[in-house]
Amino acid sequence: MRAAALLLVLLTLAGCGGTVQVDPPVPSGEAVAACDKLATLLPATLDGDERGESTPESPYVAVWGSGTIALRCGVSRPARMAPTDRLQEIGGVGWFADPERPTLFTAVTDTAYVEVTVGGEHVAGEVLTELSEPVGRLSPQPSTQPSTQPSTQPSSAQPSSAQTG
Repeated sequence: MRAAALLLVLLTLAGCGGTVQVDPPVPSGEAVAACDKLATLLPATLDGDERGESTPESPYVAVWGSGTIALRCGVSRPARMAPTDRLQEIGGVGWFADPERPTLFTAVTDTAYVEVTVGGEHVAGEVLTELSEPVGRLSPQPSTQPSTQPSTQPSSAQPSSAQTG
């Protein structure tokens, strides 16, 4: 199912303008409140693209431009993320870069996983830097410190100490 959702997002990225079709996730537990909060914090413009519309409509999905940037909040822990993987830290947020899908990144927070697909002419590092501020506000502790709190969606992967930005 996850592979089908990702394929749908990637196919949408190659499509024309208008409403973008993105399979919305179904968050549970603390992720519901975290994703509701994130929806109010996301920028109207991201890396020069205006926020667009997606179908089916969902508070857990955001797109910019003609879908060249898509965000899904409350997704499952990435299947390819091993407990020993190091996360790339950008703006205090740990991001997992999918080794098999170079346009797919997942933010690991204490309360939710936030998946971002970056396509087109966008530079992933710039997009993730802009998104790290609102995503970092999901964690109850300061976003620059690694989490020591148990998560509702456990992840043993720890952010690396390398700062990118």
